[in-house]
Amino acid sequence: MRNFLITITFDGSHFHGWQIQNNAITVQEVFQTALYKILGEQPDIKACSRTDSGVHANMFCISMKTEHRIPAERLKGALNNFLPLSVAVLDCVEVPLEFHARYDCKGKRYVYKIWNSSVRNPFLEKYALHYRWNIDEGLLDKASKDFIGKHDFTSFCTFDNRKADNMERTVKSFTVERNENLILMSVEADGFLYNMVRIMVGTLLKIQQGKIPADGIPKLFEQRNRNHQGVTAPPQGLYLDKVFY
Repeated sequence: MRNFLITITFDGSHFHGWQIQNNAITVQEVFQTALYKILGEQPDIKACSRTDSGVHANMFCISMKTEHRIPAERLKGALNNFLPLSVAVLDCVEVPLEFHARYDCKGKRYVYKIWNSSVRNPFLEKYALHYRWNIDEGLLDKASKDFIGKHDFTSFCTFDNRKADNMERTVKSFTVERNENLILMSVEADGFLYNMVRIMVGTLLKIQQGKIPADGIPKLFEQRNRNHQGVTAPPQGLYLDKVFY
């Protein structure tokens, strides 16, 4: 038995997230289809995380166990031959059998992109949120620092049918920067809850609109209640940027 760590990148606008669904095309489905064409089997694969429909990944990691003898570099090339153009394999290396793409992950970094202009950018329609009104990146960068540290993020996640778990996460950094009309929000943490980044972004935009005080994030933590004024930002601006092991 061998274990591979496969690093991919993908354009999420083509998919309904990572995980296989009954009536929608997902990244996992096209990845497994490509694997079967190469190996003639369906190996056991584990992903570093889930992603929502429309969310992109600059770096997404998968561990895969197989008894097939294909060399890692050859597997990389074959996958890039059979995968759709919206998915590419960046790296493929053999790792110890006990390695797990999700459970061995030490942290992740996400980037959220906002096109801040009165005029939409057709080339960013599926790759950034179009926000027409002025954004004070200095104000939001300062406010974002209140997310840093170990907190209960109950107020900043969406509850679904997943099993309730420990709601504490440690945010290591959060920055809001401007590159001409493009606003980049970057957050790194030891882990993320469902929709956590998109809700943090939505909260910062509510601060920009004056609907939440600039110093209001600590109070939202204390409430431990998702029913506050922050909204969930749309998925197309979100990128899984880096996975740390």
